[in-house]
Amino acid sequence: MADLPEATVLASDYFDSYSVVGLLALIGVLFVAVAFGAGRLLRPVVPTPEKLLTYECGVDPVGEGWAHTQVRYYVYAFLYVIFAVDSIFLFPWATVFAAPGYGATTLVEMFIFLGFLAVGLLYAWKKGVLEWT
Repeated sequence: MADLPEATVLASDYFDSYSVVGLLALIGVLFVAVAFGAGRLLRPVVPTPEKLLTYECGVDPVGEGWAHTQVRYYVYAFLYVIFAVDSIFLFPWATVFAAPGYGATTLVEMFIFLGFLAVGLLYAWKKGVLEWT
């Protein structure tokens, strides 16, 4: 490699690292394909009318397959996300708060964050989302 320019050697090293990633991706795809193929070959196939029915939580399917859901459930999901993010943020905050020199800054950051959460919770409360009917 003494007669190759330095840029060619660097490009070769660059693509060598990607070839390892490509090889691992190919092995992963082959592993999944072999697993699915083996499952298809080894499973028993005995179709019956009962097996071809749509199954939902042990209830026999009656009527149409389309059901109406209430739109307000998305708000419960938003509230869950708000409090999940809050709990995830509290653990690293507690470790940084204990470090010397970061106390006042992290305390202000936490109160700003809790203020945003309080505004979101107040909004949900004003909209009547938190009332169970």
